[in-house]
Amino acid sequence: MPAKEGPPVRKDSSAAPLLAVVGGGAVGLICALAAVDDGWRVRVYDAGPRRRAAQVAGGMLGCLGEARPGEPELLAASARSVAHWPALLRRLGDPSVAAAEHTLLVAGDAADRAYLDEAMTFAREALPDAAVEELSAAALRGLELGVARLPIGGYRLASEGAVDNRRLLAALRAALTAAGAELIDARVTDLADVAADETLVAAGVDSGAVLPGGLDGLRGEKGEVLRLRRTPWSVAPPQHVIRARWRGRNVYLVPRADGVVVGATQYEALDGQDRGPQVGGVADLLADACEVYPGLRTYELAEVAAGIRPMSADGLPLVRRVDEGVLVAAGHGRNGIALSPGTARRVRGLLGAGAHGERARSHREERSAP
Repeated sequence: MPAKEGPPVRKDSSAAPLLAVVGGGAVGLICALAAVDDGWRVRVYDAGPRRRAAQVAGGMLGCLGEARPGEPELLAASARSVAHWPALLRRLGDPSVAAAEHTLLVAGDAADRAYLDEAMTFAREALPDAAVEELSAAALRGLELGVARLPIGGYRLASEGAVDNRRLLAALRAALTAAGAELIDARVTDLADVAADETLVAAGVDSGAVLPGGLDGLRGEKGEVLRLRRTPWSVAPPQHVIRARWRGRNVYLVPRADGVVVGATQYEALDGQDRGPQVGGVADLLADACEVYPGLRTYELAEVAAGIRPMSADGLPLVRRVDEGVLVAAGHGRNGIALSPGTARRVRGLLGAGAHGERARSHREERSAP
């Protein structure tokens, strides 16, 4: 678990340039924290939990588990970003944010196993040093006794864990507050209402509506996610992230302190307001989850929710300068939490090369001086 570390010492911030971040999800908050640490004053505009994709998420820090043949650039970007997660967790100083350390890929039948084999062959070719261990059914169940007896094997992905998405968001907000950032609970619909030296739009699927010229290629994909609460007579939740390919469908189980997060369906959202869970998606998730891990039948169904993932045309995040004084970071799709530290590094580079980057660097050096 990460060691507890405090925020850096802050001095007077009056001379620092101001960065406004439109978006209070994982991408926006992690970019905001990186900017604070680089010497910027930061003001975050948060439209609230309902509009955050990260609010309805498993929190998986997956690159190998998300490997899809034909997506080498996304796999490489995910791997680079996930490598920065240990440092971010140390920066937050809250061990409870981490939810799991390793992942198991589980196949339900021969066709599902072929699907996983193809994905892992692609991942190994793209990332030769990847820690991928093939498992028999017996070896898999030896690692997770609660898994059903039906699977025909799978893989173990070492060090591919998960975070508790909601504890992460709370820890980021706490770290930003401690570092002197300003958090404003308000939805921005017009950048003319935001006064700052630089503005970062990281509002997920709403980013296109905020930018004056829109954002070509950004669309929303809806997904249902369930939260199951353990009862006193329930079996223990899994220790690993379990990502199953089950009779042609994908389902994941991610442990939490009080139960399990189950997800996730994926289909085109009607619009940016389409956040109502559908019966069919919920029924499929429950059926598959309880077949993969039968003990979940004794858990309570604590929450049924649907979020909208912001998708780009090619599946890669849209991180760039839009015009003088405005940047965008959107389109992270199903990997938003995992990709956030990598996005923050790209945003830092864009800010550092801008007109106010030198002022921020000078202020950082000034406040860190003895």
